[in-house]
Amino acid sequence: MSIYEEILREQFQQLQPMLRKRYELPIGKSFKATGTMKKISGGPKWMFPLFLLGTRWKFLFPEKGDNIPFTISNTSQVGAGGENQVHWERAFHFPKRKRYFNALMSLDTGKNVVKDYLGEPSLLYSELIFFVSEEGHMRIESGKQRLVLGPIEIPLPKLLQGNVQVTEYYIEESELFSIHVVITNPLIGQLFEYEGEFKADDF
Repeated sequence: MSIYEEILREQFQQLQPMLRKRYELPIGKSFKATGTMKKISGGPKWMFPLFLLGTRWKFLFPEKGDNIPFTISNTSQVGAGGENQVHWERAFHFPKRKRYFNALMSLDTGKNVVKDYLGEPSLLYSELIFFVSEEGHMRIESGKQRLVLGPIEIPLPKLLQGNVQVTEYYIEESELFSIHVVITNPLIGQLFEYEGEFKADDF
């Protein structure tokens, strides 16, 4: 059972069938897909240096654009502590460089949330809340967040957090997955957004 089946419980069966197949992810298996981000946008110009610095950790980036080629790889694995994990590699192929938005997810059964460590090595921790919409779409929202400085994790006040909202669904007519990710901040507004479609490589 994948961490997503476990966190969603009976809701997992309410997902669109292709979304269920995408998120089943048995240990040792990967989901790989290729597509295009119709748009990628960011926040205020003054944040450019911070986003550029984030590229060192494969976490966020300053580039923006339309119709950017995209690849994704989700690999289910067992971590050093024996817990089930899913490694996310999201690659955005801009004309002059490739940027990443990577993460490592695992399950916190006590809090009933997915633990999301963003960056390589991890720079930010976020609790993720998964649920299924009435239409069978996957919805994800962020909860508490911490800044990760090696072995030290510092809780972030809500005013400094990036609030994440994700919607993913399957378009049967075109056999494509659609994804929309928006990250906002209470003080700054929009920090990061991407929206696009991708097709599974091996379904």
